[in-house]
Amino acid sequence: MKRPRVLLADDHQMVADALKGVLEPLCEVVGTVKDGRELLKAAEHLQPDLIVLDIAMPQLNGLDAGRMVKQALPKVKLVFLTMNEDPYLVGEAFRAGASAYLLKQCAALELTKAVNKVLKGGTYVTAQIQGGLEQISLLNPNAREHVPEPTTRQRQVIQLLAEGYSMKQAADQLNITMRTVASHKYRVMEMLQIKSSADLVRYAVKHGIISA
Repeated sequence: MKRPRVLLADDHQMVADALKGVLEPLCEVVGTVKDGRELLKAAEHLQPDLIVLDIAMPQLNGLDAGRMVKQALPKVKLVFLTMNEDPYLVGEAFRAGASAYLLKQCAALELTKAVNKVLKGGTYVTAQIQGGLEQISLLNPNAREHVPEPTTRQRQVIQLLAEGYSMKQAADQLNITMRTVASHKYRVMEMLQIKSSADLVRYAVKHGIISA
């Protein structure tokens, strides 16, 4: 019987190695990547059945990378594995196309169970997050419609600037002009009523665009 093909995305090598050890008896681990941009390239090349990915990854975070992968490969299953217990991020993950959301501290006990369930068409959320989910309608794609949300391109710009890239470096990474980077930055700041670059970084941390 053909084993499911799994791609791992985590910028911590020790974590990736541990995940590989947990999953190899069940799956064929076809690759490991360390940032969101590598993930996009590897997913297109390797065509995995399932991707286990962190949210906080450099250059392109897991939420945006996952969303873009699902657009290109609608059938791929996304299992988010993260330290972040914020229930709103769980909702963002599912709106990005997730099939499961697990906390890293629970991975040794829950990952195999979650992957089995997801491969059978189900969904899975770590038990200790369930209480928060029951209090807000996160899995409703229309939830929080009243909150202004940056576009994917705007989030990419926010992430790079919040990670310390200059406008020129961000422009080079995204293959756009510095003027376009500046336009995205100030449009987001105006939309979200953010007054300074420091506040923009705090927004990026709070919303899982970068890690703290």
